[in-house]
Amino acid sequence: MTLICAPIIEKNMEKIPEIATEYIERGADILELRIDAMKDPSKAKIRELASNIQYPFIATNRSPDEGGLFKGSEKERIELLVAAAEEAEYIDIELQTKKEELKKIIELPVKKIISYHNFHETPTLERLSRIVVEEKKMGEIAKIAVMPKTIKDTLTILELSSREDDLIAISMGELGKYTRIITPLFGSPITYATGGKPSAPGQLEIEKTRLILKELKPKE
Repeated sequence: MTLICAPIIEKNMEKIPEIATEYIERGADILELRIDAMKDPSKAKIRELASNIQYPFIATNRSPDEGGLFKGSEKERIELLVAAAEEAEYIDIELQTKKEELKKIIELPVKKIISYHNFHETPTLERLSRIVVEEKKMGEIAKIAVMPKTIKDTLTILELSSREDDLIAISMGELGKYTRIITPLFGSPITYATGGKPSAPGQLEIEKTRLILKELKPKE
């Protein structure tokens, strides 16, 4: 079963529990707490917020190099992720994180999503396959999100999805929007849908995503 994940992109941490409740009521199976979008997060504030959510969530503190908003040091970025780990269902950490910082996350007793983002192009199938192999060495789920320049590029993501288990594969933007619905047919464990502020280009709304998936999923 593919989980519908709703990312929360909100500066004001006090508003996040209310937004979380709304997204849950609208049908999100799991939330994504985007720490990098929060204003002045601290380890204590993150621990308090994480314990207040009381619903499965992915903790993400996306680096600027991969489309994130975090403005602190790399050490601070990882420390905030560690602070959220005790309550999180998953930690999302970039494959290209420095080895010594990546190791701190890998060693945590929480499930990991190891991610790769490319907002400029879609690398070759062979290159993406090698990235997935590396990601699976470290985490329970591999994640690939790339930008297509042509509709043919989106087929690379579908081919990758057909070959791999435990993979979230996304072709971003308007061209790749349909892959967010099709990759679940190949068994993608999670697809991302917006409740208000999209965390990446091409995300559909929570309700629309659930409706289309229900229509397309083969009956058991």
